[in-house]
Amino acid sequence: MTSLQYPIGLYEPAETQTKEQREAWIDQLAVIPQRYEEATSQLTDAQLDTPYRAGGWTVRQLIHHVADSHLNAYLRFKLALTEDTPHIRPYDQEGFAALPDSKAPISLSLSLITSLHHRWVTLLREMTEEDFSASYYHPADQQTVSLYDATGMYVWHSQHHLAHITELIKRNQWN
Repeated sequence: MTSLQYPIGLYEPAETQTKEQREAWIDQLAVIPQRYEEATSQLTDAQLDTPYRAGGWTVRQLIHHVADSHLNAYLRFKLALTEDTPHIRPYDQEGFAALPDSKAPISLSLSLITSLHHRWVTLLREMTEEDFSASYYHPADQQTVSLYDATGMYVWHSQHHLAHITELIKRNQWN
C-alpha cells in the first residue's frame, strides 16, 4: 500500500538551502504542467475515473486536486511575501475532491495548472534569497514553513501525484 500511496516516498525537506537546489526546483515546477498534459492526454473518461489505488482518488480528482492545492500554494507564497509570517487557512482536501467540479473535464484544471505555474514560476524566478526565507504559519500542522521549504514541498507534491497517474497507467498497461 505504501508504494501505491507514496510511489516516490514521503516528502523529506532539504537539509541545506542552496541557490542551485532552488533553481532546480523552479525548473521542475515550470515543466510540471506539460508532464501532466502528456501523462493524461490519451486517457479515456473511464480511465480518468479510475482510482489510482483502492480508496484513493481518481485520476480526474487528482488533476483537480493539484489545481486546487497549487492555487492555494501560490496564494500562500504571495501572503508570505507581503505579510509577516501570516497564518494561512487550511482547507478540506477530501471535501474539495468530493465537490461537483472535481467531476468536470480535466482540461479546465490542466489549463489552470499551466497558467498558474507560469505565474508562480515568474514570481519564483524574481524572488531574492531573502524572499525565500519569508514564511507562513500552517495552523493545522502547527508549523512555520519557509518559502524555500514550501518550494521543495510543492515540487514533491507535483511529482507525487504525477507518479500516482503514471504508475496507474503502467500497472493497467494503458500505453
